[in-house]
Amino acid sequence: MSSAESTEQTGPAVRSHPQHAEHPEHSQRTPPPAPMPGLAESARLLADSTTTSTALVADALARIEAAQPTLNAFRHLRAEAALAEAAEADRRLAAGERLPLLGVPVAVKDDTDVAGLPTHFGCDGERPPATTDSEAVRRLRAAGAVIVGKTNSCELGQWPFTEGPAFGATRNPWNPAHTPGGSSGGSASAVAAGLVPAALGSDGAGSVRIPAAWTHLVGIKPQRGRVSVHPHHDAFQGLTVNGPLARTVADAALLLDAAAGPHPEDLHRPPAVRAFDAARRDPGRLRIALAWRPPLTLTGAGPDPEVRRAVAALAETLARLGHHVEEARPRYGLIGLTFVPRATAGIAEFAARHPEPALLDPRTRSALRTGTRLGGRVVRAARAREVRQHRRIGALFDASGYDVLLTPTTAAPPPRIGTFDHLSAWRTDVTMAAACPYAWPWNVLGWPGINVPAGFTRSGLPVGAQLLGPSRSEERLIALAAQLEDDLRWYDHRPPA
Repeated sequence: MSSAESTEQTGPAVRSHPQHAEHPEHSQRTPPPAPMPGLAESARLLADSTTTSTALVADALARIEAAQPTLNAFRHLRAEAALAEAAEADRRLAAGERLPLLGVPVAVKDDTDVAGLPTHFGCDGERPPATTDSEAVRRLRAAGAVIVGKTNSCELGQWPFTEGPAFGATRNPWNPAHTPGGSSGGSASAVAAGLVPAALGSDGAGSVRIPAAWTHLVGIKPQRGRVSVHPHHDAFQGLTVNGPLARTVADAALLLDAAAGPHPEDLHRPPAVRAFDAARRDPGRLRIALAWRPPLTLTGAGPDPEVRRAVAALAETLARLGHHVEEARPRYGLIGLTFVPRATAGIAEFAARHPEPALLDPRTRSALRTGTRLGGRVVRAARAREVRQHRRIGALFDASGYDVLLTPTTAAPPPRIGTFDHLSAWRTDVTMAAACPYAWPWNVLGWPGINVPAGFTRSGLPVGAQLLGPSRSEERLIALAAQLEDDLRWYDHRPPA
């Protein structure tokens, strides 16, 4: 078995460390293979008997194997199991069975339980294989998807980069000297590079939207509870949700529909939406607030000029499409004072389960100590303020009459690999807050948001914009994102070979 391959039976971690290989900027580039079809296109080709699941899954595994030394997107593969499931999907398709994703290869993030594989969540050390699938994976399988593997995440999903001693550095297909973002960086790198048609990530402070922005993808952070986080009932004190990354709005919506739905023990159970249908719907004429000023982070961060240029151009596109766009300023207040206790308490809860705490990053151990101090009464008080935060920030929609809030997804383009190496916990927090000050408030609120590609810097690095809405507004956001996509055709742009 090659070093980039593991099975459910053996379960060893994929441990490629591309920083020790030939430097990506100097490596010999080979002509790219034909693009992998997207999620909806793959499902259509399978339903029409134009291809087979075995062919699609084998192709995905070959692409992953070839890209692993450079991009290092995957922690675990299910090569043997996935090919066996693909063969079974082909038998079901030949018998006339049809499901939304029957036979289509997808990937999930390594914070998500897949039976037979350990859930490392970016950490070093050995973990036993999960005995059952998470609810989201169970639903993906029920829709017919073939899970080909688990993608890299930074340690406990804390940071907007995907690097660590457990697995090395996951790299950006647009420029491997730069991060794809985090913490769903492995999923973003895999989709942007065309290794899989789509992948599931998770978003606790922008961890779907940030890597989507930095890899030119659509990334949906759904309403809290839309996609179950079971076996966790309230992951990271209600901040974290699961959501899709894909190259098109329709593909992201299709994956969202397949993964959505509650586990019987879930605390949050919003009514169902029809995301894929919304991707084919006219959004109507909307009032859109454009906000440049991020919430207070004490960093003085504002958007990089190239980010501002790209998001301003996207706002002009929205106006040209008939929407009313004007600058506004959401009343964020001191929302960060409630985010910090919830985030650090969540890290502490996950870190306390690690069987070898000494293997955790010193910054994780610092967050564990902070989260332990801020747990209990402080975190309960922070969560109790959410209702008032809904009213204050929701006034942008309720009182001011806006339908959508538009902001940059990040303040900066993707940093270089190693930017955060050897920083203290405090310096890491300050540096990432300056680069990524826009995404996390919507995790506190539990409301939906979508990253859409906004273009590129002059050096060719992707940047993104957020479409944010009030509670349960996914369908409106998806319809608006699809309208933008029809006009801008961002899916025509692919990373260089």
